[in-house]
Amino acid sequence: MKELIKKIITKILVIEARLILAKYKPQIIAVTGNVGKTSTKDAIGHVLMEHMHVRKSNKSYNSDFGVPLTIIGADTGWGSAFAWLGIIFKGLNQIIYKVDYPKVLVLEVGADTPGDIESISKWLHPDITVITQFQPVPVHVEFFKNREHLIREKGYLVEATKKDGLVLYTSDDHDSHELSKLTKAKSVSYGFENWSDVRAESLDTLYEVTGDFEAPVGIAARITVGDSSIPMKITGVLGGGHIYSALPALYIGTLFGINLLGGAQALEIAEKPKGRMRLLRGVKKTTIIDDTYNASPKAVEHALKTLSGLHTDGKKIAVLGDMMELGKKSQDEHTRIGKVAAESVHVLVTVGSRSRDIAEGAMDNGMSSEYIYQADSALEAGKYVETILSANDVILVKGSQSIRTEKVVEEIMSEIDRKSELLVRQEKEWQAR
Repeated sequence: MKELIKKIITKILVIEARLILAKYKPQIIAVTGNVGKTSTKDAIGHVLMEHMHVRKSNKSYNSDFGVPLTIIGADTGWGSAFAWLGIIFKGLNQIIYKVDYPKVLVLEVGADTPGDIESISKWLHPDITVITQFQPVPVHVEFFKNREHLIREKGYLVEATKKDGLVLYTSDDHDSHELSKLTKAKSVSYGFENWSDVRAESLDTLYEVTGDFEAPVGIAARITVGDSSIPMKITGVLGGGHIYSALPALYIGTLFGINLLGGAQALEIAEKPKGRMRLLRGVKKTTIIDDTYNASPKAVEHALKTLSGLHTDGKKIAVLGDMMELGKKSQDEHTRIGKVAAESVHVLVTVGSRSRDIAEGAMDNGMSSEYIYQADSALEAGKYVETILSANDVILVKGSQSIRTEKVVEEIMSEIDRKSELLVRQEKEWQAR
């Protein structure tokens, strides 16, 4: 019964969304791929919003009902029938009456199951499509026949791009490059490759020293587009993933008359995304890398290597939760991540049943069981980590959404009074789970 109601509501929302697009004709920037979609969508929105009326997807609203919700400009109604009726009436109001509608929509478009993007692409035709990176074992792959089938699903959005539009693809990623060939629209590459149209180089970590306490505070890189080149820094986060998100955002900004320096400044002052390699202050003069939004093998590997590359007088601790939706590759990928962890950290804490294979992989790669703790829950892991902390330790925390690793961060963060504004999944609906 619930599924039937959801299908009916989704159908109504799609009809309303299509009518709204036909009436107001906003420029549509769509972001798809497998890694970094939400961060890229947010970066594009931050660059543009100071200069024009822009709406971007809320959080990661990228599904068959999430995209229409963004077009209507509404949050999910969760389980409330009255809330969904309010959303439907809000859409009708925009169709019947003239409202101040955004000039640009920045939409994240994802696929949980086969047909998701194919269905959306029948009525959504982006002016600009951004393709982020893929990974050897993509998240959600367990719902598809194979990896290629999942990637092909993303290709429907590329094909739906307007012929006089633009596709930006990741030069460092073969799959992203191949998808860009599915359209006659102009294509532009971005990444760290020296042949990229939009290029980043000299990625570095920024540090700050206060007394005997040294902590990483952000990243820096040089960005080049054509004959223009600028230094760029982003504080409050770590990792090259944020540079990958910045590159298409900066380029798209230039198309709307925003120079590289202005775009870079917008990204520097923007609120940093929650749970995405965000730097937080921990108790006992420690630093937390909060990467708790979600987890996939490539993203976990990247986070571990970022942690490994930091210089600190303290311990490097990784708290890693289960990675979900990996299908038959799950055990192998968890074991492989354990081997990476053994080469990257001093202490490993795992959370959940699947992540026990991370612990096994770490021990297989020579890490002593003395420095590995296996927890059944995020709360247990957080309480344990707090007992082993000392000054200058750096703690990476990461796991899939359902593992709720943000509860680990909550246990060890120093600004506990700000948890609702700093951590992911603080809504009452999540807190009730």
